[in-house]
Amino acid sequence: MNIKEIIEGIYFVGVNDRTTHRFEALWPIPLGVSYNSYIVKGKTKTALIDGVEISECDKLRDNIESILGAGIAPDYLVINHMEPDHSGSIKVLRSFFPEMTIVGNAKTLEMVKGFYGIDDNTRKVADGETIDLGDVSLTFKITPMVHWPETMMTYVEEKATIFSGDAFGCFGALNGGIVDSETDIEPFIPEMYRYYSNIVGKYGIFVQKAIAKLSSLKIDYICPTHGPVWHDEIRRIGSIYDRLSRYEGENGVTIVYGSMYGNTEEMAEVIATRLAERGIKTIKMHNVSKSDPSYIISDIFRYKGLVIGAPTYSNTLFPPVESILNAIKTRELKNRVIGTFGSYTWAPQAVKRINQMLEDAKLYTSDVISVETKQAPTAATITDCRALADAIANQLSADDPS
Repeated sequence: MNIKEIIEGIYFVGVNDRTTHRFEALWPIPLGVSYNSYIVKGKTKTALIDGVEISECDKLRDNIESILGAGIAPDYLVINHMEPDHSGSIKVLRSFFPEMTIVGNAKTLEMVKGFYGIDDNTRKVADGETIDLGDVSLTFKITPMVHWPETMMTYVEEKATIFSGDAFGCFGALNGGIVDSETDIEPFIPEMYRYYSNIVGKYGIFVQKAIAKLSSLKIDYICPTHGPVWHDEIRRIGSIYDRLSRYEGENGVTIVYGSMYGNTEEMAEVIATRLAERGIKTIKMHNVSKSDPSYIISDIFRYKGLVIGAPTYSNTLFPPVESILNAIKTRELKNRVIGTFGSYTWAPQAVKRINQMLEDAKLYTSDVISVETKQAPTAATITDCRALADAIANQLSADDPS
């Protein structure tokens, strides 16, 4: 049983999922995912903080009973986030522990009724309200749209611990260790970028508001609903979320391209080679026909330079590239240095369409540099691709104070 006393009176009782292939039926999770649930024990009362995915209810009950004893119910179930990978267990938990009070804000309790038909033995809490458990208390910080309208966080001042819901979470099942100090966190870092960009990315302004709301609190432990508990690495993890939610890219370039017969791909290779010659070490290349969109979106969020290319397809844009551009627009990404390129046989539509979509998305910080070739790349095309790479490198260098 995956149980850990994080700090005196606070226990991890979550579960791992190493079976599901796609999170939200969309995003690949080759390293699995954890559904984190916690118990806070006070002298007089106990609280279960968040549930798990419905298929893991029996494991969660076993973990709860190992802490509280067989048949002993937590006094409260606090719901920080209603997405069903956490709330799916609510109805089953209520059947296990009918006397347990469900705690949530007004929007949460509306969803509890809507999803699970439960509207009895609930307690509505407001922003800043506190529930006393004896020697410790739970204070609720409502943080809407991180990343659903009902999301909130629960703070235990006496333990300097915040239960942050999906914020500061990441993909990846926990491999024995629960707290960052007892496990290798490096595999979780790219999974955090991917989790944020795939799931939370659209809501940067609300993440910034939540970070500001937490800034005055003493926090020694961050307990998210996915991934490790953060203690030693709080500063690093907070910095990643702060940067991502401000749409501030790292110094590097993501090249995203589609190519049916290799001509557009040849242009992508020339651009990448020239970027490397100009000293750009971090270059991520994605063929949209092979790379999963999850990883493409993650790299686009992470790095400041973005070069997108495609062939014209049926007098419009190669469909997988259009899909990626729509995903970027949906997430309201900003502040990227952009280059575009493409090829056509008789109708030059791809670059025109890419540029229009980028303009609609308000994605770039400076003029877009574009290159387009008719049929196969020529010597002039190669020269233009190198010039595009130079323009990207020059802008990144100008923007990088180091």
